[in-house]
Amino acid sequence: MSLSRTGSWRPLLAGLAALVTLGGLTAAGPAAAAPPPDTGRTVDYRGYEVTVPAGWRVVDLAADPGACIRFDRPAVYLGEPGDQSSCPPGLKGRTAGLVVEPIDAGAARQATAATAVAPRGSATAPAAKSRDGAIQVAVEDAGVLVTAAHGPATEDLVRDVLAGAELTARAERTELPAAGAASGGAAAPMAAAGPQPGDFRGQGFDACAAPSQTAMDAWLAGSPYRAVGVYISGATRACAQPNLTASWVTDQTDKGWHLIPIDVGRQAPCSSFSNKMSSDPVTARAQGVSAANASVTAAQSLGIPAGSALYSDIEGYTSTASCKAAVMSYVSGWTEGLHAKGYLSGLYSSASSGIRDAASVYDDARYLRVDHLWFAWWNGVADTDAGSYVPDSYWAGHQRIHQYVGEVYETYGGQRLHIDRNFLDVGKGTPPPVTCTTANLSFNAYGTIRSGSTGALVDAAQCLLEAAGHDPGGATPTGTFDAGTVTATKAFQTARGLTADGVIGPRTWTALLARGTTPTLQNGSTGDAVTRLQRALTAALGRTVGIDGIFGSGTQTAVRDYQTSRGLGVDGIVGPATWGALQAGK
Repeated sequence: MSLSRTGSWRPLLAGLAALVTLGGLTAAGPAAAAPPPDTGRTVDYRGYEVTVPAGWRVVDLAADPGACIRFDRPAVYLGEPGDQSSCPPGLKGRTAGLVVEPIDAGAARQATAATAVAPRGSATAPAAKSRDGAIQVAVEDAGVLVTAAHGPATEDLVRDVLAGAELTARAERTELPAAGAASGGAAAPMAAAGPQPGDFRGQGFDACAAPSQTAMDAWLAGSPYRAVGVYISGATRACAQPNLTASWVTDQTDKGWHLIPIDVGRQAPCSSFSNKMSSDPVTARAQGVSAANASVTAAQSLGIPAGSALYSDIEGYTSTASCKAAVMSYVSGWTEGLHAKGYLSGLYSSASSGIRDAASVYDDARYLRVDHLWFAWWNGVADTDAGSYVPDSYWAGHQRIHQYVGEVYETYGGQRLHIDRNFLDVGKGTPPPVTCTTANLSFNAYGTIRSGSTGALVDAAQCLLEAAGHDPGGATPTGTFDAGTVTATKAFQTARGLTADGVIGPRTWTALLARGTTPTLQNGSTGDAVTRLQRALTAALGRTVGIDGIFGSGTQTAVRDYQTSRGLGVDGIVGPATWGALQAGK
């Protein structure tokens, strides 16, 4: 590692807020000082040179192998990640940061289908996509894998940092191994031993980063714990997860561990976090569905199967009527999205805020009831009694986890971890059947479906056809593209002037998803119409457009691309002509 110089730096986002988390309740800390406007520091690691804001920490992992890789404060981490045993469990919130590690077998396990590869002779990959709050680029000419973490407000900053990277004379090429090559052959299918956490009553712990295999084995032999909370998704996660892979999941569950999969995404609009859900309940619900879709994708990539419960971590907040409505709507969307894909929904929050609010709407028909409750109440009692926060009759069917002690160190077999303690009484349960009220309509891609197709996309199509007045033959979606669905599809296609072939491809998806009111939309618009627009653009353009009900820069770019490709006036504003083209399936 070398810190070669400080020098000119493009104007950057300033005033990144430091987040301080205490127990289950998070408060805003003092604003971090903005870096000097025209200075930066240039870091060279193995011939990969990148300039970052002067205020960022630079951590040499070779010199400090026990360092916790954390993104709640801006930093660059250089080298091989350690076991992450020093990470405090209560870290939440994300600013920005980079991890630059050598390409080896460990790094290869961190790579995903979303990992971009810089072309020969380059240190950048301009088309790199962000996935779950991170952009990952393999720079093979320098033999490094670069992971850039960001929050909603810092994506442009980290993209600017990545775009300025260069190769130096020290660079030596190492190619990223193909899937399975790191282990010497074709990758074996990896999967958890069954739905998680499954049927279990007993003690568990959670930590900010998934522990190393050495630590898990030592704790299996010597600790009272048999369940472990792992942060699998969400752009508000503060810790990196170098240990968390599909093989890690398989190894732990095969040995008898039960996993508690956690998503840390948008937080209450009345909280101090920067990554907040909308205060509008309709938009918040759509955001909950999107979060569920992303979490399911993460779970599936780790081999955590349908039937598992995924827990949305919503940190403590000061509840008001409007804030409660937003949070409960978000949780309803979370539940809706998970049920549509065969998963159970869980909610983690402080007993005095999110949990109390969930209990207060237990029988409120405006909201979907979450399946599992995980409450943070640090009373030191290892049971699932929620006291006055939740009536005993609510979530009484093996549906509770109690985080009863927080922020403690424990050591077993010489392996010291910083954890929260939990007591679980959970069962597998069965997600309720999909209805057109709960069916997921938001997907990263809308593939072609036809007679004989099955799955969640068919559920969505059947609900959309029914809403358009073409009943596929049943009050609820069946998930099977049968004769009735073919007939309904042909009728819809005829009505829209499309080829009536009974196959739902890009044009029919676009017309189905865009159907409805046609208000003028532009940057800053929010709500259901924006959600419909984003779904329709995803189908029409054949690429993922973030579906969150918020018309931001990404949606504006997609609109302009659509208008250009369809010969429309290119202004980034969705008016009658653009709506008309979408609803005609163009």
